[in-house]
Amino acid sequence: MQVVLRRLQLVSGVTLLIYLFLHLINHALGIWSLDLAGRGLMLALWLWRSWLGTILLYGAAALHFSLALHTIYGRRHWTLSATEWVRLWAGLSLPLLLIRHAVATRLAGSLYGFEPNYERIVVLLITSGTQGLQLALLAPGWLHGCLGLWLRLRHYPRVHRAKPALLAVLVGMPLLSAAGFLRMKQAVVSMHVSLPAVDPKLAGHLATLEVWRHNLVALYISLILGTLAAGLLRNWLEARTPRDPAEKEASASASEN
Repeated sequence: MQVVLRRLQLVSGVTLLIYLFLHLINHALGIWSLDLAGRGLMLALWLWRSWLGTILLYGAAALHFSLALHTIYGRRHWTLSATEWVRLWAGLSLPLLLIRHAVATRLAGSLYGFEPNYERIVVLLITSGTQGLQLALLAPGWLHGCLGLWLRLRHYPRVHRAKPALLAVLVGMPLLSAAGFLRMKQAVVSMHVSLPAVDPKLAGHLATLEVWRHNLVALYISLILGTLAAGLLRNWLEARTPRDPAEKEASASASEN
């Protein structure tokens, strides 16, 4: 069962990493032109809004999050290396990006007919003051995925030899994405004497969408904290419960293996 869970974690994680990679590429295209980035966005929307893309993306997100809760609950100790702490922090940040993104694009499109393009997205982010947050949230998810893949594949000689190139991709992609987004922001601002109003299809529903986002974030944080508390309580109860010598020996043997 543990082998199956690890494979499910890997497959779902790679799916989310591909999503993030394409998202970063879309932003990076903005270095050349807003129009080129827009074409990339249309391709991404076609991919992820298809029935197959929807199942893959949201199924992978739900599965990966469920497995993360399973891991948090099952931990017997929290003595982790610095790399593991960074990976944990980065991974827990990823759903915050997905929630914001899903509410601002997918939910807004499904409920209110909002069709995103980069000009509308940039205007919305600037007027809401969240453009910096959008950039900040992309990097941790990318870092988490890359570290997870590295920890799985680092024992292969070819992967280990490619470490400098992989490190360049790890650092370079978020930087190119940020540069592209800032270039698009500059292009949108220069196109108008003053920024246009938020898309009218969306303007009247921003408060409702914000409530959706707030409730989903609160649910996410509650699940994380609740699972952590349940795991710590389980560990505390097990520590207070006398154990049979044979059970202790079997547990010690399993730990060594």
